[in-house]
Amino acid sequence: MKPTVYIETSIPSYLTARASNDIRATANKNTTIEWWEQRKHEFDLYISEFVVVEAGRGHPDAASRRLNAIIDIPELKATEEVRILGKYLITEGALPVLAEIDAYHIAIAAVNGINYLLTWNCTHIANAVMRPRIEGICRTHDYEPPIICTPQELMGD
Repeated sequence: MKPTVYIETSIPSYLTARASNDIRATANKNTTIEWWEQRKHEFDLYISEFVVVEAGRGHPDAASRRLNAIIDIPELKATEEVRILGKYLITEGALPVLAEIDAYHIAIAAVNGINYLLTWNCTHIANAVMRPRIEGICRTHDYEPPIICTPQELMGD
């Protein structure tokens, strides 16, 4: 059985982004493409309705590219357990209220026993300061948290 990866919205966003003059954005895009082309086959990928909604926002052409990139990836359901854990992640101080959708990305991965949560969202998800709080709250509520990482961290050898 392959390890599982929850693909957060920033991944299809970088994967399908147009060229940028921003060096960091270009590096993230290139790393995402490299992971997608060379490593994704080593994992079972999952998304959620949260990813679909976020990917569908914005300019219609960009939204279409993002949605096409994830069209064949199975979608995890947002259950009551996911909603409750997401609320705990906010009310117990792991994430701010304005990051509610980020809390649900984490919760849906944890509730479904996903091994990795792949993201470029280093503000609220792949954040070294927040990560221990996120993991602690998940464990307090009897869920093993996913390993939160960027494509660069999940490149392997």
